[in-house]
Amino acid sequence: MHYYYWKGAFTIFFFYLLADSTLSEETIQKVLSGSEISFDDLSAEEKKRFQRAIASGELSKMIEPWDPWWLKPAARTICLSKEGALLVQPVAKEESLVPDEDDLESNPSSDIPCGPETPLPPLHKLISTEPSPLLAFHLVDIIYSYCFTLRLYNGDWQSDALEAATVVLSISSILGQGRQPETVLEGLSYCLEETCSPAFKHMGGLQFGLALIDDVVSLLSLGGSALICMLSDLQRLIQAGERELKSEKPRKLRKAEIKSKLKLADRKVFFIMCWVHEQPEEAWSSLAAIVKAEKISAMDYRSSKSVTKMENKIENRGKVLIEEIK
Repeated sequence: MHYYYWKGAFTIFFFYLLADSTLSEETIQKVLSGSEISFDDLSAEEKKRFQRAIASGELSKMIEPWDPWWLKPAARTICLSKEGALLVQPVAKEESLVPDEDDLESNPSSDIPCGPETPLPPLHKLISTEPSPLLAFHLVDIIYSYCFTLRLYNGDWQSDALEAATVVLSISSILGQGRQPETVLEGLSYCLEETCSPAFKHMGGLQFGLALIDDVVSLLSLGGSALICMLSDLQRLIQAGERELKSEKPRKLRKAEIKSKLKLADRKVFFIMCWVHEQPEEAWSSLAAIVKAEKISAMDYRSSKSVTKMENKIENRGKVLIEEIK
């Protein structure tokens, strides 16, 4: 089962255990108290059953595969106005605010996130100085965190916007930690470290991280309009997370901290969106090439490290591990 099915698979498995009355008493009590359940809340035996269900493919059959919008042909034809806004404003039907399934099927671009509904202001109205030359590296970090989150949620971040926004903050050094990476490698390194951390290693570790770098390259290769739509979608995700946080009871100690981080992230994403709008199109192909080269370097390093490790193992086979002291 692919890494980005994990969350959906866990949900299905949890309800399967609940219906089968095989959850531990401790887990059931946590459910009854209204608390959220995660993989770590399962008992050792329940975790083993979950992992066996994943390995056998039993759960993956119940989850509909999600194709990232940035890999679809329609993503190559995105058009925005000169001011960066939607060319056509969406008009809700009088009968229903929800589009018909037939309309979605006949419109392949319906999966593409909408761009800003209003024109983007010029940068000189947002800052009085020249924009930082490091913004390109910040953009790479932000794209990675967006792709990570959408793959984690199988494309459906709306199912839990606050948790999804928290994931974005965790993966992005720019939005979550306020760091200022000075190279593409520095930005990607932090994202990869978080991807391989205990909190997310179940997603696939380094292999998943390298696949996400391909996603970053794909989005950059689509050009400015697609990047603006991506950033606009990310801003909606963050704002939805802010709304959910406001409606929550103040039971979380870190609520104020998360609120502050989400507010700053919202402003940062909007600023980056305005910056992207003013960049020449050729900038994105150049940045995509740099990101791609960094991925190749990382893979070469990983390969050489594995070879060295194997050579050391082979060399140590012929050595005496314990020598007699004369």
